[in-house]
Amino acid sequence: MLGLVDMERPFGVTILAVLAVLNALISFGLAVLAGAILSWIGFMMPGALKGLITGIALIVSAVAAVFGLIYLLLAWGLWSGKGWAWTITLILTVLSLIGSLVTAATGLSIVSLIIDVLILYYLTRPHVKAFFGKGPPPEMPPPPPP
Repeated sequence: MLGLVDMERPFGVTILAVLAVLNALISFGLAVLAGAILSWIGFMMPGALKGLITGIALIVSAVAAVFGLIYLLLAWGLWSGKGWAWTITLILTVLSLIGSLVTAATGLSIVSLIIDVLILYYLTRPHVKAFFGKGPPPEMPPPPPP
């Protein structure tokens, strides 16, 4: 729960949760694809290389699947307003922002840079922080006059 006040989930948080689910699906797809392609390549290799490539395929697939599970957990946390999900999303966005700044000279990461800044701005809005229990609840509007 959200503490003393039960708030409606902000629309932007819903979008972030859906994006986390999409990241999970992409990770699961990459796990299957990497496993299939690398296993096929390993199958074509002679002797010891066959086992090495197959082992690499298994490791790459397992890592991608673990990332998929992490993104699913994060999506659930965002959807249900868990404070740890806000913190993890903030950390991942800052790391992505740093990566975007490092590669900004190429011009390819400008869109990513803008998205990261918008997400950071959004996550620090009072109503969003309050939804995750990271700030005071927004003030209720005054009652209408009699």
